[in-house]
Amino acid sequence: MDHDTVKDAARAAESNPAVRALARGGYAATGLVHLLLGGLVVAVALGGASGQTSQSGAMEALAGAPFGVVLVWIVAALLAALGAYQLVNGVVVRESDAAARWRARLSAWGRAIVYLALAGLAASIAVGARPQSDDSAEEASRGVLSIPGGGILLGAVGLGILVAGVSYAVIGVRRDFRKKMTLPAGVLGTTVTALGVIGYVAKGLALGVVGILVGIAAVTVDAETAGGLDAAIQSLLDLPAGPAIVMGVGAGFAAYGVFCFFRVRYADL
Repeated sequence: MDHDTVKDAARAAESNPAVRALARGGYAATGLVHLLLGGLVVAVALGGASGQTSQSGAMEALAGAPFGVVLVWIVAALLAALGAYQLVNGVVVRESDAAARWRARLSAWGRAIVYLALAGLAASIAVGARPQSDDSAEEASRGVLSIPGGGILLGAVGLGILVAGVSYAVIGVRRDFRKKMTLPAGVLGTTVTALGVIGYVAKGLALGVVGILVGIAAVTVDAETAGGLDAAIQSLLDLPAGPAIVMGVGAGFAAYGVFCFFRVRYADL
């Protein structure tokens, strides 16, 4: 199959109404996961709950609800659809400049990897797996540290996560997410923008802390220092005014969840 044939097939898939509807459903699935995650984080900040404050924890909570396993399978399917759409979107980017085209392409494929990874996580939980995000992070870090030059590689990973966190925060502060949406005028558009700002900044803060933890593990050559979102939330909780900070992060995740529901309607697909 030649290059033009692949592009033609990708364009046909991208413009298909059913494909776009499923991709929009992926935003709803993302919103649901972040609403649940926000609730878990707020509960931990209030001292009334313990457990996984991570996306896997949110999906496990959903799986424990009546008909929850069915809902998790639906979440997995919709996230996979959104990930597939982003893969296709990366093939058919329409930027005229080659550099801009590859930036857009890599950005779309990066989003695709995230959504497909979340879809895989949801599917694993639907079949009964119960992953521990911090344990997984420690095991992965230990494996990297065991190879020659592992400390440098792990440090690069931590830096990459930190940069991703900063990028999320910058997108929120600069409101860059509006470039991929067609928002209504007036109070509704302002509200959606505010939710996006709060949500992106909260996600950026959490990712930034994860990156710092991985970086510390690289410097100290101690895999137990690394951790996922659970460890990041605990680190924030241990700070002065930590519960208030964690409460804000939880509210930010919830705001991002509501924002994702608006993306179902207003995202440019």
